[in-house]
Amino acid sequence: MEPAASEECSRYTYEQHKETADWLLDHTTHRPSLAIICGSGLGGLADQVKDPVVFNYTDIPNFPQSTVVGHAGKLVFGTLAGVSCVVMKGRFHMYEGYPLWKVTFPVRIFHLLGAQTLIVTNAAGGLNRGYQVGDIMVIRDHINMPGLAGINPLSGPCDERFGPRFPAMSDAYDEQLRGLALAVGKELGYGPSLHEGVYCTLGGPNYETIAECRFLQQLGADAVGMSTVPEVLVARHCGLRVFGFSLITNKSVLEYGTREKANHAEVLEAGCQAALKLERLVSVLLERMKGKGLV
Repeated sequence: MEPAASEECSRYTYEQHKETADWLLDHTTHRPSLAIICGSGLGGLADQVKDPVVFNYTDIPNFPQSTVVGHAGKLVFGTLAGVSCVVMKGRFHMYEGYPLWKVTFPVRIFHLLGAQTLIVTNAAGGLNRGYQVGDIMVIRDHINMPGLAGINPLSGPCDERFGPRFPAMSDAYDEQLRGLALAVGKELGYGPSLHEGVYCTLGGPNYETIAECRFLQQLGADAVGMSTVPEVLVARHCGLRVFGFSLITNKSVLEYGTREKANHAEVLEAGCQAALKLERLVSVLLERMKGKGLV
């Protein structure tokens, strides 16, 4: 139990979060109202930012480092569709060896920077048999498998300057933004390839067994991945409005006797091929959000 106790003692304090936020505010004039976290192979959103101010994670005080291929490790400030934003080009994962309070550290920084809305994106495996590679799923709800086992970024001491001890998650993904995204997708002609569903997060880094995929289907999951939910939990704890997309980059293997296997290279390739569609959807969505005073 000693390593766990040592890890617990090294948690970031409120003052360390504020130190990082203040450093960023001192080094850019941008004041973001929106934060975006880009998933595997989806960093192209950050490349669309206008008047960018870019920081390497290595240069930001207290910031963790990305170690996964497809996660560039850059924080980009600027504007997207006229909206002041900050974009994470590369996120952190529990399977990299980071505790969840470190994985979610940037979300609290966004809160302290003044962001009021968080958009999360991820590459996910399609559990729903109706989903195809390249489809987009608007996240309606999630299943937090590590959380069901007691692994949660909100465990441990609760600093109520960030949020309450027991935050509700029945409305984790904003209903108004979900409806708006589905309407925008329909206008863009994405209808058959745009869905709304339930995302399940696992610890990784291995992909799922066939039995696990079938089990997750029975639980009601439509897509599965290794990220996103910890960030959503912390964002909602801080009072941020949250919206999420999953890009289906592979179909989960559900039948025995097949030669199909999931692998990260194919996930990145599929992500690159379909990313332009997701980027277009996000860009138009932001325009509509701005027009309706939602950001």
